Amino acid sequence: MEQLAKLLLWQILLQQSSVYLYSVPADASNPDSVVVSVLNISAALGSQAVLPCKSYRMVWTQDRLNDRQRVVHWDVYSNYYGDNKMERLCDMYSAGDQRVYSSNNQGRIFMPQNAFTDGNFSLVIKDVAESDEGTYSCNLHHHYCHLYETVKIQLAITKKAEDANQYWDGEKPVIVALEGSTVMLPCVNHNHIWTERHSEEEQQVVHWDRQPPGVPHDRADRLIDLYASGERRSYGPLFIRQKMNITDTAFALGDFSLRISELESADEGTYSCHLHHHYCGLHERRIYQVFVTEPVREKKVVNLTTHNIAPAADPNVVRGHNVINVIIPESRVHFFQQLGYILATLLLFIVLLIIVVLVTRKHRQRGYEYNVKKYGEKDVNLKEFTVDTTDLTQYRSEDIRLDYKNNILKEKAEQARSFPAKNIDLDKDFRKEYCK
Repeated sequence: MEQLAKLLLWQILLQQSSVYLYSVPADASNPDSVVVSVLNISAALGSQAVLPCKSYRMVWTQDRLNDRQRVVHWDVYSNYYGDNKMERLCDMYSAGDQRVYSSNNQGRIFMPQNAFTDGNFSLVIKDVAESDEGTYSCNLHHHYCHLYETVKIQLAITKKAEDANQYWDGEKPVIVALEGSTVMLPCVNHNHIWTERHSEEEQQVVHWDRQPPGVPHDRADRLIDLYASGERRSYGPLFIRQKMNITDTAFALGDFSLRISELESADEGTYSCHLHHHYCGLHERRIYQVFVTEPVREKKVVNLTTHNIAPAADPNVVRGHNVINVIIPESRVHFFQQLGYILATLLLFIVLLIIVVLVTRKHRQRGYEYNVKKYGEKDVNLKEFTVDTTDLTQYRSEDIRLDYKNNILKEKAEQARSFPAKNIDLDKDFRKEYCK
């Protein structure tokens, strides 16, 4: 009973420390992408640039084997028989029964039947013997996610109960078990990828971003989204979508490289490839600094051959590098061609000058006609107008004396001429009233 209690206590401690034994990868525990590489890529102007982004873990393979993509197997490395060999003890698939390889171990060693449900892959060994000593390894393989995890445990057998013990040697746990007892080698992993089925292609997505120079990462432009289901989304103007693309077999090959055709100076910047496999816990980011350089002009080498045979070289004479200056004489065709260019240019200049002169003269004539019409005198026929002279009165034409002292006297003189003084007899009116 005491040994069984120690065994149960050891199992509880190992289950609590299983996180240490099977630490979750950084990219799976962190929802943000983990930068795995930073590359500088330089390409010539007008050429095609390839930004490599490959991951075998993103290769999508449909589960046609009834979920036989998760497997656990136990191996032992023993030198009991002096051969120092590795022996496969048992294995189990997530959709199948466990298999024990040696007939001597049938019913003596086994794993829990619900291992892929609760994540407990511990190995139980009944009636341990000295031949069971060795280094045991618990191997977890996830073929769909391309994950391989291994934990090692050292098993030692003793014949004294007081020597039974468990401790850590700095690399692996060591269990000292009593001969003939039942021992359990712990292997626990509660990660969801070992305990749940995957939801196929809905969990995989790849996208490319681009940051122009001076733009921060959180304001990058999305270029392409690619899903394992075959859905593809491209963003930005049409000319960008046509020059930046990913191959259609990306998820089949795990190659998500971005190809940029006809490079321009505006294509410089920071590109990032994001790989997300939510089921497998893969979140990676690869960064590329793209620089566009001027194309290198190739130097043309002109080989001139003559019909004359060159003299044989004297082996006793050390010759340096020969520099030959070749002057190609100009032909008559070239002369007439240049002359034609000059005459055509001169003729065009003369035609343009004539057109300018004609247009200027025409505008001057139109301006003269307009001025004549605007400011010219118009002939008036006086016979068309009739003058009514019935109301006209004859005025006396008298000499005007210009010796008046001021205008007031002149005005009074004019009034006296126009309106003669009227004599009023006041006595006459008085007499009429008196007689009445």
